[in-house]
Amino acid sequence: MTATLSAPETAPAPVPARRINWEKPALAVLLLGTGIAYLINLGANGWANSFYSAAVQAGSESWQAFFFGSSDAANSITVDKPPASLWLMELSVRLFGLSSWSILVPQVLLAVASVAVLWAAVRRPFGPAAGLIAGLVLALTPVAVLMFRFNNPDALLVFLMTAAAWAMVRAVEDGRWRWLVLTGALIGFGFLTKQLQVLLVVPALALTYLIAGPPRLGKRIAQLFAAGAAMVVAAGWWLLAVELWPAGSRPWIGGSQHNSILELTLGYNGLGRLNGNEHGSVGPGGGEMPARGGGMWGSPGITRLFEPAQGGQIAWLIPAALVGLVAGILLCGKASRTDARRASLILWGGWALVTGLTFSFMAGIFHQYYTVALAPAVAALVGAGAIMGWRGWDRRWVRLFAALAVGLTTATSWLLLSRGSHFVPWLRWAVLIVGALATVAILWQVLRRGTPRRWMAALAVACAFVGLGGPTAYAIDTIATSHAGAIPSAGPNVGRFGRPPLLNGDLPGAFPGRAPNGHGPGRPGQPPGQQGQPAGRPGYFGAAGGLLDAAKPSDRVVALLEQQGADYTWVAATVGSNSAAGFQLATRLPVMPVGGFNGSDPSPTLAQFERYVADGKIHYFLGGGRAGGETPFGEAAFGAASTSREITQWVEQRFTATTVDGVVLYDLTAPK
Repeated sequence: MTATLSAPETAPAPVPARRINWEKPALAVLLLGTGIAYLINLGANGWANSFYSAAVQAGSESWQAFFFGSSDAANSITVDKPPASLWLMELSVRLFGLSSWSILVPQVLLAVASVAVLWAAVRRPFGPAAGLIAGLVLALTPVAVLMFRFNNPDALLVFLMTAAAWAMVRAVEDGRWRWLVLTGALIGFGFLTKQLQVLLVVPALALTYLIAGPPRLGKRIAQLFAAGAAMVVAAGWWLLAVELWPAGSRPWIGGSQHNSILELTLGYNGLGRLNGNEHGSVGPGGGEMPARGGGMWGSPGITRLFEPAQGGQIAWLIPAALVGLVAGILLCGKASRTDARRASLILWGGWALVTGLTFSFMAGIFHQYYTVALAPAVAALVGAGAIMGWRGWDRRWVRLFAALAVGLTTATSWLLLSRGSHFVPWLRWAVLIVGALATVAILWQVLRRGTPRRWMAALAVACAFVGLGGPTAYAIDTIATSHAGAIPSAGPNVGRFGRPPLLNGDLPGAFPGRAPNGHGPGRPGQPPGQQGQPAGRPGYFGAAGGLLDAAKPSDRVVALLEQQGADYTWVAATVGSNSAAGFQLATRLPVMPVGGFNGSDPSPTLAQFERYVADGKIHYFLGGGRAGGETPFGEAAFGAASTSREITQWVEQRFTATTVDGVVLYDLTAPK
């Protein structure tokens, strides 16, 4: 009989407790929260920037207008930017019909995508917590909340720049060609969004890979040339098509004086923004504008980003970001050349420094919402600096840097919140007290060897409140308030153009951006475009629209225009794109914007306009707006003999004016 041996029974091994992955739920909450918050009250913005909404309407009706970015479906003139940012909105309108939501929801989706891409880019070298902090800071930056709920090109621009930075982070990791090519292609497509502004991140991208790319120097240089070639191809195909297209069969290039996309690129949207020598601008730039407190666009200088018009948009965490950049570089110490953390700090720090200094010293057109281009870099540096500081807290000098960052952030928040004493008045005191206590607590810990964990948690909460309290309040106010016009601004109104009110008090309705709630332009209770007109300067505002606000036609005017409107190439013509935009959006019919955005482009010429009228292509000319490109700052901005002025005078001499609900109409089919 054979005996069988069996293994002794053993108790089953205990199953280890499953570790909860907190990052994915936190990321889901961040992205979902961003999307929901940005969708709240979105419809209150209406057409937002009617200049671009009219172009979206045109592109949804005409594929030629879609390709060129025309202001009207009859393709008389383009907007003064390339059309890439319009394409997403135009496709949405083609799918869901023309409405405020179909135009603005794609911008909100770009916000969620930008937060996700920034999280991915910061997470790779610094860990999940840093990525989540960076994403949260971006989502709460007031100017980001504004622009990702608006229809300006900046939303797509920020997404593409952030995506290019993410691709560069991947390139530094493995040195593959595809990441360099992708980086260049994203920058090139960004060029088709807002032209030369996207190039502000190129020095940081190139320097990062030149220093930290894994391959040898020769190959790194070759790969950077490949990235440059990809950039040229991604942007150049459209520029080449426009430049080679017969000028007679395409719209005039808005913003140029000679119907050239290259002129627009290098002039009005290029070097002119830096040196102030802009043809077709809304007025002289830099210090030439005779006004108190500096030029029309604020005073160029190192403190410009902290001025009233810009400070509340972006400046809250700039000091903390710069302190975090320096501390992070020091913490990297003698790491290898290809160290991913140092490479990322060079990338985001270079982005912040080049862009910030350019915005600070540029002498041409500068609007406060441009600062949204800084938001991803500031957010990334804050997230990276916070986590690197946390991990290196045992070093006394790190705690000293932390005290400096918290102290500077407290002072900045106090300064920005104090400018609007009517706005959440208790918040500035709370930030000041909590920030002062946190700074003192950190300084006290500089003298100690160790820090109790309970102190660390309390300090983290206090620092988060100091850094995010002000931006969150501004973000909530921005969401709760409707915004429209050419120059929107986030948060409470504490300054325009970085200087005191113009002339003898504010010009009613001159600078739209906030709906009439007592904080924006105009008088409380008066809708945008319906405010009273400044004495001695008739016709800048009101039902016919003006330089920066769209027309607000009544039902009677709309009905008059729509009557037999489809029988004409243009149902009407009027000086300036914003005046035309209001009528076009109300009627859904092409309206010719004579002179483009500012009324200063030589399109159409008087001879061309006469021929259009003789051929019966234009039904009405709408007067009562700015006469021939004149601005609220005087005729000298454009000169007395502009093409739009000639057309206006020609119409006035040959046709009879009829006023309907404040709009002056000339029936071009019935001469005197």
